Amino acid sequence: MSGVITKFAVTSMVMWMAPVAIMYGFYYQVFPGVSQMSSSAQTLASGFLAVISVNLVIGFYICMAMKETPHQEPQPDPTFLANAKASINQPTSSQVNEDPKGKGKVE
Repeated sequence: MSGVITKFAVTSMVMWMAPVAIMYGFYYQVFPGVSQMSSSAQTLASGFLAVISVNLVIGFYICMAMKETPHQEPQPDPTFLANAKASINQPTSSQVNEDPKGKGKVE
């Protein structure tokens, strides 16, 4: 269980830090060629890349979760099973009888 929480915490931190780092890099012109872009182009590019980075992190997290093997086979809830079996074996309160004209009549 702690492995799942660790993966979630690390992924959450990366999902927060990646867009901030991209925005920081564009704002302070850390990336090469950014200084030659117009202000609106820098804003658009940094925004698009920040959104893409979050989507990539989410996709990576989903892939990690799908590759994870379950530790035990899932078991149904025993109370739910008992109630379900009891409801199957219980007779219904309304039964349909046929009248001579062929129409169903509920008693």
